Amino acid sequence: MRKVYLENHQIVSPLGSTSQENIEAVTQGKSAMQSYHSPFMGDYVAGKISEIKLQERFKRLENAEAYTKLEKMMILAVAEVLQAHQEIPKEKIVFIIATTKGNVDALAEENPFSKERAKLPQLAKRLQHYFKLPETPIVVSNACISGGLAVSVAKKLIQNKTYDHAVVVGGDLVSEFTLTGFNSFQALAKGVCEPFSKDRTGINIGEAAAAVWVTSVKPKEEAIEIIGEATANDANHISGPSRTGEGLYLSVQKALQEAGILASEIDYISAHGTATLFNDEMESIAFHRLGLQHTPLNSLKAYYGHTLGASALLELIFSQVSLQENRVFKSLGYKNQGTSKALNMITTTEHKSLQIALKTASGFGGCNFAMLLKKETE
Repeated sequence: MRKVYLENHQIVSPLGSTSQENIEAVTQGKSAMQSYHSPFMGDYVAGKISEIKLQERFKRLENAEAYTKLEKMMILAVAEVLQAHQEIPKEKIVFIIATTKGNVDALAEENPFSKERAKLPQLAKRLQHYFKLPETPIVVSNACISGGLAVSVAKKLIQNKTYDHAVVVGGDLVSEFTLTGFNSFQALAKGVCEPFSKDRTGINIGEAAAAVWVTSVKPKEEAIEIIGEATANDANHISGPSRTGEGLYLSVQKALQEAGILASEIDYISAHGTATLFNDEMESIAFHRLGLQHTPLNSLKAYYGHTLGASALLELIFSQVSLQENRVFKSLGYKNQGTSKALNMITTTEHKSLQIALKTASGFGGCNFAMLLKKETE
C-alpha cells in the first residue's frame, strides 16, 4: 500500500499568523481566550482573530475586500503551504476544505456579503477562483471531526493513486450563530475552559484556519507517516456522545488494525477534550476500554477554544510537531481529575521520546475520528 505523509503546514489563529508563532505561543502557555460582550447573550469568553491584523497580513496578497474573514484566513494558510511546492502542477493536487459552518456570518443582516456566500459550495468556489484551481475543492463538513476526516479523505485519494498530493485546509469562525447555539445547551464556560478537570463548566469557542500538505513523497526531513485512521458513529444522540465511548473506542480500534500495532505502542494522545461534562467523561471511558489510561494525553482547547471544523486539523498538526520535536505540550486548564476514569494528563510542556501519536476527535451526531501518526526514522 502506498505510504502517505504529512509535511509542511500553516496555522492562522489569534496566537499567531504562522505555525511557528503558534508553536511558540503554546510552548509559553499562552491562551487566545478573551472576554467579549454580545447583545444576544451577554458576556462570553472566546478566541478571536483580530480583523485589523488579518487585514494587514492579507495586504500582500490581493483584493482583500472581495473576501470574507474566513476566506482570508483560509487563503493565507493555503498560500504558505503551496509556496513550498510551486513546482508541482495543480492538476496533481487535490484541495480539500474542512468546515462546520463556513461563512455562516454572511446570514447576518449587517454583513456586507451576499447571503449566498453562506453556502459551503460558494466557499469552495472562492478558493478555487483565488488559486486558479482546475477543479473545485472537495468540502468535508461532518461536525467537529471535519478537519481530521478531511485528512483521511486526502490519504485515501493518494493511496488510490487518484492524486499524488493534497492540500487540506480547515477553518471556522466565532459567530453569533455558533455562540447562541452552544449557549442554548448551557455548554459555554464562564472563564477559560478546563478540559478533563473536576470543575469544568463547558467550552470556549475559537476561530482559526490551518492547512497541511499531504503527500505520497517521503519528506527529506523527519517524515511523519499516517499509519492508520478510522471513523465510527455511535448513533447515540444528536448532540450527546455515547455514555460507553463506543464510537470513539471503535474508531481507535479500527485505526490500530490498519496500522498493525497495539494500543500499548502509542506514546502520546491528542484528545478532543472540549471541557464539557459529557464529552470528557466519554473520552476517559473509551481510553480506559482501550487500555490507554497510562498514555500521556492532552487537550489544546484552553489555548484556542473549540475551533470546530479546524480543531482536529490544527491539533493533528501539533501532533506532527510533537513527534518531530520529541515534545509534549501542557494540557492547559487541567487542575484535578474530573472524570470517573483517571487519565495520564500532561501537566508540563517537556521533551519526551516519541514514536507514535494518536489524534482523536468527536462531534455532534455521534461522529468519532481517530488517526495514528508515526515518525519514520532511518
